[in-house]
Amino acid sequence: MRHSRILGTGSHLPDKVLTNRDLESIVDTTDEWIVSRTGIRERHIAADGETTSELALHAARHALAAAGLKPGDIDLIVLATSTPDMVFPSSACLLQKKLGIRHGAAFDVQAVCSGFVYALATADQFIRGGMSRRALVVGAEVFSRILDWKDRGTCVLFGDGAGAVVLGESGTPGILSSHLHSDGAYADILSTPGHVGGGKVLGDPTLKMDGGAVFKLAVRVLEEAAREALDANGLTVADLDWFIAHQANVRIISHTAKKLGVPPEKCVVTVDRHANTSAASIPLALDVAVRDGRIRPGHLVLMEGVGGGFTWGSVLARW
Repeated sequence: MRHSRILGTGSHLPDKVLTNRDLESIVDTTDEWIVSRTGIRERHIAADGETTSELALHAARHALAAAGLKPGDIDLIVLATSTPDMVFPSSACLLQKKLGIRHGAAFDVQAVCSGFVYALATADQFIRGGMSRRALVVGAEVFSRILDWKDRGTCVLFGDGAGAVVLGESGTPGILSSHLHSDGAYADILSTPGHVGGGKVLGDPTLKMDGGAVFKLAVRVLEEAAREALDANGLTVADLDWFIAHQANVRIISHTAKKLGVPPEKCVVTVDRHANTSAASIPLALDVAVRDGRIRPGHLVLMEGVGGGFTWGSVLARW
């Protein structure tokens, strides 16, 4: 039976760091308020002209190097983003060009903060079905460009960045299972409602969020998706080595972990340094934990995303 396995990870963050203290001069907020409610201390902000595909390129190169592969070894690119370079072509195709790849398939996935989980599940199915041998799966965002910097309830929460993995065919299971869900009835609690029409931006092109509603829904569905993944594989929470949830808010991570019974020392947390990087948050956290030696061969890793749509899902992987 054909399976897929993560062969290498990579990530990239823009050079500019925006701290909570910096934000105090931009919007009516304080470092203490942000930290106490979100756990965020700083975030990275893309420079003018620094695009999603450019951030993705750096992360992809790091992942390829970690896997010991060249760009030409890749026959599928799935890029998760809600902030593409342009309406079309896809950022995945632009990344393909920058890598010098001229074969295989490349496309974007838009599931907001669940995007990486959706992209990883998609690439896994391509490999299991024999349509691909080695896939580059990327989550990349420049959310700073869709924020209202006068809205203290949202602008303090997000940052920019990219994370990537190389997924390859394997005779033994690496990706054990994936579980994807959505419910459009919750579309209004987290959205960026603007769109392009007649050569103009119509509506409001900045992010809008009902924080309380998002928090409650996120904790509920993350717990459900985690138990679904473990049950599907005949495993328990005690079998987990690492829990990597979408890095939106430290309180969402800690509340979910507590409901599941996952001890804090098994939770990978990077939201304090990265803020919420949407589709990039899980692969960024994954790369940090791989490179600092926490995630090692044989470890069982649960990755979970939840975001606008509303979308959510989980991927259970054996390292």
